[in-house]
Amino acid sequence: MLASDLSISQSTISHQISQLESELGTKLIERTTKTFKITEVGKILLDYGERIINLFDSCKQDISGYVKNQVENIIITASNFPGSHLLPKNIAKFKEQNPNVNFNIIINNSRESIQILKNKKADFAGIGIFMNYNKDDFEILKIGEDKLVFVCSPNHELIKGSIDLDDLVKYPYISRERGSGTRNTIENDFADYKKLNLKLEINDNDSIISAVSESNYIAILSEFIAEKAENAGLIKILKIKDNPVITKRKIYFIKLKDKKIKAPVPTNISSHPSPSKSIG
Repeated sequence: MLASDLSISQSTISHQISQLESELGTKLIERTTKTFKITEVGKILLDYGERIINLFDSCKQDISGYVKNQVENIIITASNFPGSHLLPKNIAKFKEQNPNVNFNIIINNSRESIQILKNKKADFAGIGIFMNYNKDDFEILKIGEDKLVFVCSPNHELIKGSIDLDDLVKYPYISRERGSGTRNTIENDFADYKKLNLKLEINDNDSIISAVSESNYIAILSEFIAEKAENAGLIKILKIKDNPVITKRKIYFIKLKDKKIKAPVPTNISSHPSPSKSIG
């Protein structure tokens, strides 16, 4: 974990570790100019620290049942598609029935969202892919499916005729950043991805739409997001001969298995398909 993850300076965290080492009379971290390794004593302290935090959280949750009008704050970290398009409308409905539950949705990519959840800085995550994380660590609710499609400017010469991959590779391609679920899915499932003429990386779908709408760039977006932008006259969805949909992916709402949530949580979040499993 970096000092920036804790919103404090590197010098402050180094000083706090030194104070702990002085109080305990032993090293917690072995440092050299090239390596940084936690000691066996450090691992023991870390384990106890995590158990104390979990116990304190459980204590607060149990006490909250005796406090009238207790407001529960739920933090959700989510990638662009679920965070901007799937979750808000469902949470708004849930909030109407549960006014004492407040939600804060933070937009990150899938990799960042899972890491934030693993670091216990959020209660839930909305993601499009698990990257290299172990699914067994999470309770999982499928909230939809997402198709990925090629898009271009409404004035692009590609929309004038039948299109195949050889036509696409002639034009500059905008990709999402590394860590994005969209990018990871495309790289894993779209066999011809490496043939695309990658020229630009952007970490926001709205910015990609803006860049594509006034240039000869092409991009790959969620069909749901692309259709909205197309209806607004900003882009056109390209129909690729023999391959209209690049690939599909599932969208998930997840939490850590050992994370207890006292407040009621939305279990009816849905997109096109109905969820097959609930989170409690």
